[in-house]
Amino acid sequence: MKQFTLPMRENAQRPIVILADYFQLDTMLDTGAVLPVWVEEEANLKAMGAVPIALNLPFGGFGGTTAGTLYRLPLFRCGDLIFPEFPVIASRIDLPCQMVLSVTMFSGLIYEIDDCHHQFNVTIPDQETLVRKLTVEDKGGRLHVLCTGAGE
Repeated sequence: MKQFTLPMRENAQRPIVILADYFQLDTMLDTGAVLPVWVEEEANLKAMGAVPIALNLPFGGFGGTTAGTLYRLPLFRCGDLIFPEFPVIASRIDLPCQMVLSVTMFSGLIYEIDDCHHQFNVTIPDQETLVRKLTVEDKGGRLHVLCTGAGE
């Protein structure tokens, strides 16, 4: 098994994980989210190398249904996890972060939000890999998200 820990913002009402090694992003963990969501200006996402792949895509969450632009980042890093060709939907939402990390990103992994010590702990079991593949599919107007090891 492999493990890593990421710092979280102190005195935050929500679990805000700091990705210091990846564009100094503040990201919010959302165990109810299936899609990663960029909630800040899209120009900042494009500056990271993201390219749009679908416009005005409807998705549920944040108290209802909204729409956004689906982008693909050439590479996204979350601690030791590597997500090549990472899909993220952009939709301006007023949150204390730049991005929402979805629980689907950690499928097959063991994760802990340690609010006492302000850290996010991730354990990668031996049968899993550090390189992850996040897939978004539109099935009859509903988005489905699957995360697997890159070799699967």
